[in-house]
Amino acid sequence: MKKSVFYKIKRLKNEKNALILSHFYQRSEVQEVADFVGDSLELARIASEAQEEVIVFCGVDFMAQTAYILSPSKTILLPKTDASCPLANMISANELQSLKQLYPDAKVVSYVNTTAEVKALSDLCCTSSNAQRVVNSISSNSRIIFVPDKNLGLYIKEKTGRDLVLWDGYCPIHNRLTVEEVESAKNRHPEALVLAHPECRMDVLKLADFVGSTSSMVNYVQDSISKEYIICTESGVINRMKKICPQKKFYSVCSNFVCKNMKLTSLEDVLISLETMEPKITISEEIRSKAFSPISRMMNI
Repeated sequence: MKKSVFYKIKRLKNEKNALILSHFYQRSEVQEVADFVGDSLELARIASEAQEEVIVFCGVDFMAQTAYILSPSKTILLPKTDASCPLANMISANELQSLKQLYPDAKVVSYVNTTAEVKALSDLCCTSSNAQRVVNSISSNSRIIFVPDKNLGLYIKEKTGRDLVLWDGYCPIHNRLTVEEVESAKNRHPEALVLAHPECRMDVLKLADFVGSTSSMVNYVQDSISKEYIICTESGVINRMKKICPQKKFYSVCSNFVCKNMKLTSLEDVLISLETMEPKITISEEIRSKAFSPISRMMNI
């Protein structure tokens, strides 16, 4: 069944001049059918530069929104509209507006894991891979509001020494990882290096041999001479690591390190989306144009 769906997707993709993008955390079969697999910023950039008129974004809603913000003339399809990011939903535009009123002179840096409305109220966006550079690009005299991930914010605060006003948001998957679970994984795999995402808590990050975004982790395992790795992020990225480094061993830090929202999209959903050209992502031009500026500034840094 999956093979027939796979070939139907390939045929429709060519007929409709479509490009299929998949995040590292998607199901393995969705990654297999995609033209590109990457993190949210990589995929948004690919979408904006692509010649194809249709982008099928296999991820969560803020990622497809970002692609639309950068490429409003293209048709952006999100096969599962209920694939949402709990972290992005932890701050609303109204909550950010209230925070800005408390710190009227502060610059706002919003993580790319935010809604278009929050991005529209921001001065700069960032990803987990470029947050340090983005924060350092702001005048040292400026106070900075950093939303919504407090764990990433604390990590960047320690790296930069900057005064950051942090929002009490977090990724439920990364935030629940404990020191005990990491130590248990190290005991099971004593030769393995520990790779952790900066959305994890600081006590977990201190146990890591490498801290970085999903793309940074993938690049790290490619370049490293080590043969074994404990992966402290959503386990979907291990599929990509195994594909590019089949001779190496990868262990998820714990058995349930899975984002259910990232796993909502199936091959059948991708097929239906291409058949119906729905659901389309749209954002009002007022919000889109305001959100474009902080993303553009980030990409220029």
